[in-house]
Amino acid sequence: MTLKSKIIKLTVAILLITTLTNAQKKGEQPFIISEDVAISKYHDREELENMQKGQLLILYNRRIEVIIKILPNIAFATKPGITMSSLGIPDTKENRSALEDNIDATTTYFENTIEFQKIVLPYSDKNNLISAILFYEETLKSLHTYDDFN
Repeated sequence: MTLKSKIIKLTVAILLITTLTNAQKKGEQPFIISEDVAISKYHDREELENMQKGQLLILYNRRIEVIIKILPNIAFATKPGITMSSLGIPDTKENRSALEDNIDATTTYFENTIEFQKIVLPYSDKNNLISAILFYEETLKSLHTYDDFN
């Protein structure tokens, strides 16, 4: 086999793989609530009081992220990994576009909120920060009982 034919075959193979990969990605539906949105551990006041303020700031921001990404969507889902199709919503171009716009807007809002928090939140009182974390965690725990209202 000549070098030219090897290059042509390699190019065709790469194009084929790229096309198949893109086709698979286009077929995947975005989640209403992304799979990376979850709280792995809830805390009590004593545990939080023993933490450094830097650790509290990280916890606080993570809870804000989860709340921002879940609460506006609880009419659809309270857990990550749900798609429009799994809820019976038609997977049309218009619906998919609306969901993608919503995901983009949520991401932008969260990023802007975190930029603000990085500047201002370190000035917060540690006790207020602890109270806010506990409040956010109680709010997130209540999602486990959301179905009781149906």
